Amino acid sequence: MTEARLKAQVIVQAAIRRASMRGIAATVARRGDPDAGAVYVKVNRGPDVGCTVLAPTRDYEREVTFWRRATGDDPVPEADADAFIERERRIDPDLWVLEIEDREGWHPFGEDAE
Repeated sequence: MTEARLKAQVIVQAAIRRASMRGIAATVARRGDPDAGAVYVKVNRGPDVGCTVLAPTRDYEREVTFWRRATGDDPVPEADADAFIERERRIDPDLWVLEIEDREGWHPFGEDAE
């Protein structure tokens, strides 16, 4: 059975609302296809810490989507995060980028996102 999929624009709007409810800045850094674009999240922890780019990954065995740190375990300089996103955008022009600015590294797709 095929799992129903939310539209990318709905996912982004919900994430922005969750961030707003916590008083955390969230902006759409790049709009993609409103229906089927992948959504990447750039978590900006400030110039002294750096950024992490999160990408959705599908576990077909358990039929769940989870978020992997696409730029590695440790934060990278913002320029490196932006370069990674640009490479991905060239592969997938429908890509959405949601930027979260939080020094603690919170994002709306984490285990503690509630």
